[in-house]
Amino acid sequence: MKHVTLRQLRVFESVARHLSFSRAAEELHLTQPAVSMQVKQLEELAGLPLTEMIGKKVYLTQAGEEVARHARRIAQQLREAEEALDALKGVKGGRLSIGVVSTAKYFAPRLLAEFRRRHDGIVLDLRVGNRETVVHQLADNEIDLAIMGQPPQEFPTVAEPFADHPLVIVASPDHRLARLARVTPADLAAETFLIREPGSGTRATMERFFADAGIAPRQLLELAGNNETIKQAVMAGLGLAFISGHSVALECEVGRLVQLPVAGTPVMRRWFVVQRAEKELLPLAAAFRAFLLTEAPALMGAKTAH
Repeated sequence: MKHVTLRQLRVFESVARHLSFSRAAEELHLTQPAVSMQVKQLEELAGLPLTEMIGKKVYLTQAGEEVARHARRIAQQLREAEEALDALKGVKGGRLSIGVVSTAKYFAPRLLAEFRRRHDGIVLDLRVGNRETVVHQLADNEIDLAIMGQPPQEFPTVAEPFADHPLVIVASPDHRLARLARVTPADLAAETFLIREPGSGTRATMERFFADAGIAPRQLLELAGNNETIKQAVMAGLGLAFISGHSVALECEVGRLVQLPVAGTPVMRRWFVVQRAEKELLPLAAAFRAFLLTEAPALMGAKTAH
């Protein structure tokens, strides 16, 4: 693919991200035939089909997935080169791309807002997803930094803790355990727990907590969705939840949920700021990392995890 152009890669990256020729055309301010032509030329250079239509949906072939992965990396490297040159010229601003796991969305926007207040002219790209999605974005160099509770083991990273992350057990206010001054882990054995999907860091911590306590809840009910779905289900009386204290602070404050006084809780984990080990952070990303390490705990109302 020696003769491939940056334009072709940019067009294909947009098609791959949207899985739509029309949405890519809209994003790039091109006509749909122009987008189709660029992808067709790229396929000719690759010698393999990169997309396929099944019904009315666009799917990437295996070759398309591979080209898209490299196209994303090239786009990121060009952006980094531009920002590095701007830094040498003394240009203010820049773009900061941050990936956060879904539980961190309860505090990350507040931190980013304060950081932006101190650095005029910057562009923020905040991406919220489950842990698997954020790890994938980090691996593909789509983001500068990630905020998560469980750094990836799949590839080398630099991960530094910046704040405590309390995990608590909550119930609806009219639950029988909500009236107790003290709850033992054994009291939970007869209960139904509403849980996240496999691979969730919160779920893994919950399973370790139960194993260490030597108990198994009567029933585990897995709910598709996120913390909001689980909170609503707990409020409706479907069961208890082992959940991030950050995500239920408001509901506990207004009495929609009750944090149970279970012995051994809150279970304290840590929030990490993570980057790829080989990645050299540009000044803006390095400044945000330093901001998290020094000032995030106070802004979050939590003790530092150092």
